[in-house]
Amino acid sequence: MLRVSAASISLTGSPETMLRLSSTLLLAAACLLVSTGAQRVITCGNHVHRLSCETGVIRVQESMYGRRDRDTCSGEKAEEVAINTACSLEGAEDTIRTSCDGKKVCEVTPAIFARDPCNDTFKYIQTTYTCIPAIHLITCEQSMVELQCDQGHVIHVYHADFGRRDPHICSFRREASHMENIKCSNPLAKLCNGKRTCSMRASSGMLGDTCPRMYKYLELTYNCLKSVGA
Repeated sequence: MLRVSAASISLTGSPETMLRLSSTLLLAAACLLVSTGAQRVITCGNHVHRLSCETGVIRVQESMYGRRDRDTCSGEKAEEVAINTACSLEGAEDTIRTSCDGKKVCEVTPAIFARDPCNDTFKYIQTTYTCIPAIHLITCEQSMVELQCDQGHVIHVYHADFGRRDPHICSFRREASHMENIKCSNPLAKLCNGKRTCSMRASSGMLGDTCPRMYKYLELTYNCLKSVGA
């Protein structure tokens, strides 16, 4: 199995910092990487389903929750809980994509799904994904960030989230009480897509506030893609 080779750059901004990233920087990083390949992860029952990229970010190709055959995750289970091989939750792939695309590490459990597609069946999550080149940046709250692509290319955001999922990021000289909620998340899927340049302030006023009183940061991964007709 080929492991994906891709680029990732992490930057942290202070409230006075303007971050400028261009496709020239992306190209320089991407030149380090040459091979691509898909990885498949199967997680049985209620265990944590974990996808990760050593370099680059996750792009989900296919994902399902349910059961497609009698052998996978059957082990010493009773035959009757593995007999239904037509069990598949509609929309599971979209749920995994929304949760994992554009991240370096993604961990989910079946609790993420809205319902159980077949109560009497022992199920599993199966995901096929690749790791793709991307610029990965982190900008602290109230900092300005500017994304910029060269002429003939446009921004494509794989993942953007304004909130807090780590107690250590953007924590310098901040009170612990302002960083204790690490389940604060506000996905911003279409932020800047299709533009050649895009600037914004990482603020609650612009990006929304899902966790008042918490000091947040914008985490974003993107690439510069050739524009249509360029």
